[in-house]
Amino acid sequence: MIIRIAEEGQYEVPGSLLDELNIIDNRIVDLVAKEKEEEYTTELSKLIGMIRSNGKKLDDSELKESDIIVPPDDLTLKEAREIFTGDGLIED
Repeated sequence: MIIRIAEEGQYEVPGSLLDELNIIDNRIVDLVAKEKEEEYTTELSKLIGMIRSNGKKLDDSELKESDIIVPPDDLTLKEAREIFTGDGLIED
């Protein structure tokens, strides 16, 4: 599975990680809806950190279609309201 972290690049991540990423994604959707900015920021950093630590960064010259696009970790809560809705980034 290919995941793009916006403003950073693409990572090839094992599909077995999808369930763990989806749990964090769903938690972020809930925190954004409840306006819990500090916890939201922590969970978004956790999501990105999990992708970085478990994925293989692809060379910038090797463009592939991304299965998931994750926003950068400096995304504000206001901006997150437009992205983390419904199922979030990963469909349940």
